[in-house]
Amino acid sequence: MEKAHHKIPVSPPASTSAKSPAVRKVWRTDKAGAISNLTLREEPLDALHGEHIRVTVRAVGLNFADIFALTGLYSATPKGSFIPGLEFAGVVMQVGATANTDLRVGDRIYGCTRFGGYATVVDVPPQHCRRLPDHWRFAEGAAFPAQSLTAYYALTHLGAVKSGRQVLVQSAAGGVGLQAMRMARQMGANPIGTVSSESKRQFLAQQGFDEIIVRGQDFADQLQQRLDGRPLHCVLDGIGGEIQKQSFAALSPTGRLVVFGVAEFTPGDRPNWLKAAWRYLRRPRYDVMDMISSNRAVLAFNLIWLWQEQALFDELLEGCAALGLPAPHIGHAFSFTQAHAAIEQLRCGRSVGKIVLNIDE
Repeated sequence: MEKAHHKIPVSPPASTSAKSPAVRKVWRTDKAGAISNLTLREEPLDALHGEHIRVTVRAVGLNFADIFALTGLYSATPKGSFIPGLEFAGVVMQVGATANTDLRVGDRIYGCTRFGGYATVVDVPPQHCRRLPDHWRFAEGAAFPAQSLTAYYALTHLGAVKSGRQVLVQSAAGGVGLQAMRMARQMGANPIGTVSSESKRQFLAQQGFDEIIVRGQDFADQLQQRLDGRPLHCVLDGIGGEIQKQSFAALSPTGRLVVFGVAEFTPGDRPNWLKAAWRYLRRPRYDVMDMISSNRAVLAFNLIWLWQEQALFDELLEGCAALGLPAPHIGHAFSFTQAHAAIEQLRCGRSVGKIVLNIDE
């Protein structure tokens, strides 16, 4: 995939702007605490920062981080008023006078932003954007960066996944899970997915995956039967709880549990603090002395810090693109005005693939 910037500044294009609107529409909350606080508003556009580009957004990708931020359960949540959203796709409408980029007005791009994605126009550093493949729709571009960076970093840098190894992917029909399944297979590993329903197993079978576990009360036994004596080298987990503990227990020596989320803590409109506290007290805990003895590791990460690590951001995004994966699967698409319905679809856990908001021209 084409890189969207150079290290050496390039000459400014003949045209660095298109007709820019005076206002934009955004989904904003005055403070974290409840999803219902999120409202659709119209806001004036400030002057573009010289090092940024302005993008007319055509699609927005949804992530569980949006829900945790809106309810105040995400450590990186901005203080006070903020716009949720970590990823988008659209068209460049203006290039800042000092922006170090070869992006041009009219280019179709996808990109990441540290919050602020639920908007019809965004101003972002061009280094966090890439040109959209010609055959991809805007929705597919908006579905690509956050889930791909999560899956790729978990598999390569933390999971040390190599060809021929068994990789267990929890919630394999979700956005991150499906991308991790595809990536693991592309790397020559053997992905084993888990899902919560038979319909999701059938969906993954249609995607070409046949090693799938529909999680039941006897998950530990189900996993051992599926492994059938094969060593389990890596687990990607975004669920938490007993399922995570059982997955860790099944790891072979040198195996790694990589945690990128805690879906069991997903709240409703607002957090149930008593329920959350109970689950927090019962959360999986790992003893380093036991890990030394069994030669197994636990690693966990939060994707949001990556925005401050530009060199690593470049490396990971280029690594994702180099795998030549198909466009992300869009399971559910909503209009931009239907953000609450889209968030509820994500929150309920019944979705497959990625959920996006589409913005009409």
